[in-house]
Amino acid sequence: MVLTKNEEKNIKRCLKSLDFVDEIIIIDDYSSDNTLNQISNIKNQNDKSKIKIYQRKLNGDFSAQRNFGVEKSRGEWVLFVDGDEEVTSELQKEIKKVISCELGVKREIGAYYIKRRDWFWGREVRFGDIRLIRQTGLIRLIRKNAGEWEGKVHETFQVKNQKLKVKSLKHFINHYPHQSLKEFLKEINLYSSLRADELFCQGKKSNILTIIFYPFSKFILNYFLKLGFLDGSAGFVYAFMMSFHSFLVRTKLYMRINANENANVSE
Repeated sequence: MVLTKNEEKNIKRCLKSLDFVDEIIIIDDYSSDNTLNQISNIKNQNDKSKIKIYQRKLNGDFSAQRNFGVEKSRGEWVLFVDGDEEVTSELQKEIKKVISCELGVKREIGAYYIKRRDWFWGREVRFGDIRLIRQTGLIRLIRKNAGEWEGKVHETFQVKNQKLKVKSLKHFINHYPHQSLKEFLKEINLYSSLRADELFCQGKKSNILTIIFYPFSKFILNYFLKLGFLDGSAGFVYAFMMSFHSFLVRTKLYMRINANENANVSE
């Protein structure tokens, strides 16, 4: 299953890496670029029944998009890939092997973690904010009906049956996010707004001290303690931008709280 939103630069690579699956469910958040045209061209050049496209508004809820995609899928196993990601050939072989081994046996496994490599400015970024994802991965391969996605922005898959195991695969998904500063800033502005709204709904607070010191501590953590400096200039930019993201989240949350309090006073 693939989530898309204006991924014209990446979608061909993404779909090509999914040739090995039985069906491709695409949930598109009303892309305004050439994404859908490229998908249609690929669909016309291949088995038309393999690719299914659904347009659905994100509305700031990634879990709802993923759960919707699961409902539309027919297979027992669902692989989640974003439009700016690519399944490596090694991972393709590993997935086919584990799924074939699961067929016809007792259902003990509910999901798999898959490790992800981030590529930024033409090189792999190995440390800092993405270090944990590279080492342990994200749940991306799930058995249908084993659980559901929760959380609007930083969504996670929750296995509903505690008897089901969650294991890890060895090989990687490649990730190609925000390949220019313009794209990086655009995404940070979007995701910081979504995250601020989510925190507001959870009743979280923000103040001047957190606006100042949380982003600073985030930079220290990613650049020094998580060894982001080992990624060179790309590591510095990545750490700085993620710190800026934290600044925007807490500032937008602070503004949202104040606006809500002022509205209540005026009433």
